[in-house]
Amino acid sequence: MSKDVFDVVCSDDAHHQFDNTPKGFSSFLKAIAQGSLVVMEATGYYHYRLAQYLFKHGVVVSVVNPLSVKRFIQMKLAKVKTDKSDAKAICEYALVNEVPLYSALTDVQAECLQLFRLLDSYLKKRTATKNKLHGEETLGIPSKFVHQSLKRDLKHLDKEVKALEERLLLLVKQDQQHQLTLLKGIPGLGTKTALFLIVITDG
Repeated sequence: MSKDVFDVVCSDDAHHQFDNTPKGFSSFLKAIAQGSLVVMEATGYYHYRLAQYLFKHGVVVSVVNPLSVKRFIQMKLAKVKTDKSDAKAICEYALVNEVPLYSALTDVQAECLQLFRLLDSYLKKRTATKNKLHGEETLGIPSKFVHQSLKRDLKHLDKEVKALEERLLLLVKQDQQHQLTLLKGIPGLGTKTALFLIVITDG
């Protein structure tokens, strides 16, 4: 799976390539035999749309850990790495291993995962901004303009983090209020950790 295309190798070794677009998904769906198992690597954002599309059209899908496939390739001592060879390796891996079956995410789950990804990005940025601010203060603030800019950036990040956390809490309460109450009842387990556990494990 890549940003623009995805390569497919079938169990009969035939190789095909499709656009990573709704039109490409439709062409792929028409090309596969009924009862096929489609196996793909988890590749950040790129595999998600195809996996969801196929699942919703009744195709059995498996999303496998890229590390497992990488180890499988290393065991075979394969040295040439192309999109076609990767697709072939995934096919071979699926033929000799029991692969986990994929379940489509609900709209709430999908939004929660998006919120967590963005929240993680903002939290890292906020930590970096705090460190820069501390560095400027250690220097004795030679540039008040820089110091004020960093403070504004930090204030904005605080506001965005709060908004994301509130949205996340709202969605989880709608979907998994009982689980949230149970988890928060565990001593030492905060709301953020409880939300994370619920989203990652689907309750």
